[in-house]
Amino acid sequence: MDAAPAIELRDVGRRYGERYALRDVSVTVQTGATLVVFGPNGAGKSTLLRVLATLLRPHGGEVTVLGESLPRRDWAVRGKVGLLAHDALLYRDLSARENLRFHARLHKVDEARVEELLERTRLIGRAEDPVRTLSRGLLQRVAVCRAILHDPPLLLLDEPRANLDPAAAELIEPLIGRASGRTRVITSHDPAGGLAEADVALGLRDGRPALLAATGEVDVRAVEELYR
Repeated sequence: MDAAPAIELRDVGRRYGERYALRDVSVTVQTGATLVVFGPNGAGKSTLLRVLATLLRPHGGEVTVLGESLPRRDWAVRGKVGLLAHDALLYRDLSARENLRFHARLHKVDEARVEELLERTRLIGRAEDPVRTLSRGLLQRVAVCRAILHDPPLLLLDEPRANLDPAAAELIEPLIGRASGRTRVITSHDPAGGLAEADVALGLRDGRPALLAATGEVDVRAVEELYR
């Protein structure tokens, strides 16, 4: 028997007041696959990630994540999701190590995992510095560590390589890239780079699906049209 999809959305909508940020969004993501979401600023990409992360409730449609119906069973999903958002979701006055140890306690993860990730992302030398003193690139590395600390099967990644130079991007690739083996939903402004990562491409414009296809069925020009 085939495994159930990791994500199923059916006609999902989400409003802010009277304005729809998402409307009639339907997509299926198989376990272990990567969905890349394209669209200009304000298209609804980050809102979609927040719905999947249980941080926002949908106002219509059906959302199933890792076999659980949202929002009814959102409590059963939260510990299985790793969210990397534009906001690093870190306490600015705590050090990188303190932040990661705090999240380790929340998820009942051994602190040895914290040290492992600090080593793998080459943050040991800055691990005791308050995160407010770190560059954007270093801050992004800490945020990646926080997102994968509890080894979640689903990663929600909002432009994950933002603020990273090529060397740093290569450093985190084994943790959040395809080789990690996780189901991933990634937002991207890079048509070529995003398609190279995707199994399924979803394009949003004004909250509505403007493109949905397996990556072998869509080319860069079709994605670029979303931004015009």
